[in-house]
Amino acid sequence: MNRRSLLKSTLATTAAVCVPTIVPAHVLRGPLAPSNRLNIGQIGCGRIARGHDLPEVMKNDSARVMAVCDVDSKRKEKGKSFIEGWYRDNRSGDSVEVTMYDDYRELLANSDIDGVVISTPDHWHAQPAIEAALAGKDIYLQKPTSLTVEEGRMMSDIVHRTGVVFQLGSQQRSMDPWPQFKRACELVRNGRIGKLTAVKVGLPSDPAGGDPTPMPVPDNLNYEMWLGSTPHVPYTLDRVHPQDDFSRPGWLRCEQFGAGMITGWGVHHVDIAHWGMGTEFTGPIEVDATASFPVEGLWNVHGPYHVEARYANGVLMTIDGELPNGVRFEGENGYVFVSRGSVAVTASDPNFGNSEAFATNLKGSDLEIGDGDIQLYASPEQHTNWLDCMKSRALTISPAEVAHRSCTACLISHVAMKVPRKLEWDPVNERFRNDDEANRMLSRSQRWPYGYENVPALVRG
Repeated sequence: MNRRSLLKSTLATTAAVCVPTIVPAHVLRGPLAPSNRLNIGQIGCGRIARGHDLPEVMKNDSARVMAVCDVDSKRKEKGKSFIEGWYRDNRSGDSVEVTMYDDYRELLANSDIDGVVISTPDHWHAQPAIEAALAGKDIYLQKPTSLTVEEGRMMSDIVHRTGVVFQLGSQQRSMDPWPQFKRACELVRNGRIGKLTAVKVGLPSDPAGGDPTPMPVPDNLNYEMWLGSTPHVPYTLDRVHPQDDFSRPGWLRCEQFGAGMITGWGVHHVDIAHWGMGTEFTGPIEVDATASFPVEGLWNVHGPYHVEARYANGVLMTIDGELPNGVRFEGENGYVFVSRGSVAVTASDPNFGNSEAFATNLKGSDLEIGDGDIQLYASPEQHTNWLDCMKSRALTISPAEVAHRSCTACLISHVAMKVPRKLEWDPVNERFRNDDEANRMLSRSQRWPYGYENVPALVRG
């Protein structure tokens, strides 16, 4: 038995007996009084943190962002200035001195920190979330939860076993700013369109390009740690992030660090598809896909694609870049289409020219949700919901297992893009049926000393 096989066979048992070594006081004493403030650490100080996560957390009086961490010292220092400036300008007399960290593990060791927001590149999502849970920190994690099904399963299991409060940044579930998604899912769940037959998901795709020419690593960037568990490759600006602004980074378009729009946007829309179908804790039973991949340049995530995923309830979910951006539920008696419309999360989000946020052929009372109907979780803005649940210890609107399942549907769609055949998926055991080649793509090797395989709290057991 090799090291990876041994680890897989013992990891679940090890995680089950691991207990947090540093437990914030609010976890031990249960729900906090409304007047008590939560101390938050920000891991990753780039585009999504500055444009979305930090402003949404800081606007809540119940929280105080007190620490930042980034492997790029320029971004770390700008993050500190951004936070301190925001509190100075928006909360008169409420000054904050933000502590800076180069390594997120040092931030997790600070017992004063109650929760962390993880706004790192996709290949650095699952591992910090696992270590944060083991340290007893509540977690707000940017999507997707993981780049492999294996690490996503480990993350979800450890979150549940440690009892920390977890929220995924799948903000389309929250009433602010998009109440139309909850409304659409309630109409479907209450049978207003009749028996559901199909779900059609429209997503964008990424352009090819990028300059692969090796460049000197900037002095302010810990490139080895930025690469993390992925293979070592030469530094180039288009592989990492801009040094002079916070525009969209090149890593989004490199398969080494992300899977492309199938997870980048797919997790958002597939999450809504699952919410409407009532399949939040399972997944497809079949998946078939085609895609084209760039053959030149640095950026190599999928281009045009088509995915068909069938669920045990008979519903066929189609994901295609040619469909309107959004989610369309089709039933025997009608349809409901829902999207973000023209509302963006950050200023650098792409504009897909889709202003329609809700459409249906339902009329009259069929559009109403009454007291006797299924009424889904109604939450405020996603970060606010997380902070509220940190105080009450209640379940968030996007908990770890729900987040893992929506991500898994996207990840196995990505696997299907790579193999020329229909795949049968077992959503209980999270394996492809009788397909060793596809199953090998459910995990990937991890470069020491990074990766969850090398987390001391897991391997020492």
